[in-house]
Amino acid sequence: MVDATHTSFNASDRSYYAILKKEIHAIAVQAGIADKKLNELDIIVAEMTSNLHKYAMGGELLVAYFDKPGEEYIELISIDNGPGIAELQKALVDGYSTANSMGHGLGSIKRFSDEFDIYSLKGWGTIVLSRIYKTKQPSKSRLKTYVQIRPIVIKKPGETTSGDGHYVKATDGMIKLLVADGLGHGPEANLAVNEAVKSFKSCPYNSPADIIRYIHRDIRKTRGIVGTVAIFDMNAKAVRIAGVGNISSRLSGGVNNKTLLAYNGIIGHNIPTTMNDHLMHFADYQQLVLCSDGIKSRWETIKHAGINRCDNTILAAAIYKDFSRQTDDMSVIIARVK
Repeated sequence: MVDATHTSFNASDRSYYAILKKEIHAIAVQAGIADKKLNELDIIVAEMTSNLHKYAMGGELLVAYFDKPGEEYIELISIDNGPGIAELQKALVDGYSTANSMGHGLGSIKRFSDEFDIYSLKGWGTIVLSRIYKTKQPSKSRLKTYVQIRPIVIKKPGETTSGDGHYVKATDGMIKLLVADGLGHGPEANLAVNEAVKSFKSCPYNSPADIIRYIHRDIRKTRGIVGTVAIFDMNAKAVRIAGVGNISSRLSGGVNNKTLLAYNGIIGHNIPTTMNDHLMHFADYQQLVLCSDGIKSRWETIKHAGINRCDNTILAAAIYKDFSRQTDDMSVIIARVK
């Protein structure tokens, strides 16, 4: 079942930390994380919440379990609106502290993480990323072009399920990505997205516009979705994109930036009779950011100097941090050609 990727935990109230830690531990246990890794995860969560309390007066933790083939891991993201870290490299060394503590915080998080990244900006805050793999993380060949997709999908506060969703499939040298937002929110929106994903999985076509037409026919009995399909063709070294509705699509690469316009309509109810794919080459654009309307349409990252050198999840979290509406389901999906 397609649903939110991450669970959001409000970390502004210290009295809630014990419950927060217990719930995150339960997610890891359910995922089958080994005892040694569980202990390390508990330390990471404890250090993240401690840092949020001491330096930022609270914040938010996002927690996800990804079980992609050959790549199973817990992902922890700490987000705050604190003062930022003035001397970031020093702060990553065990024993360094500005709060008269033992100084094990960020150093411990980095040491116990299989993958770690951090971004901090004075007056803006800090995002810390930690991944703990169920087994040893896979090595990625730097000689072969591949597409790395990093999602953050969070349900509307108070809802039991997300009306946003995404799905990725690989076929014949192509990586196909669907990002969908069911009309409204809650279970009926989630049902529409899952029916769209079911159709997407079985669709034999290699044109985003044709795939949208195929999904449209299959989900007529649902409340409908807005959605965008992107196909990364590794042989042609190009990406083709088509969308209906208000999923924002923004491409970037080097000096090139381009916002793609989607067609008006609702997939499953009414779509244009004529739709065409946008074709872009990897040489010009290496990154695609897709956001649902739970993210303000005028998002930008101009002030985030150096953030594109970070893991794409850091960038997705920064967009979520600054531009999420919190009145709807929220999605930021970033695909980068490596």
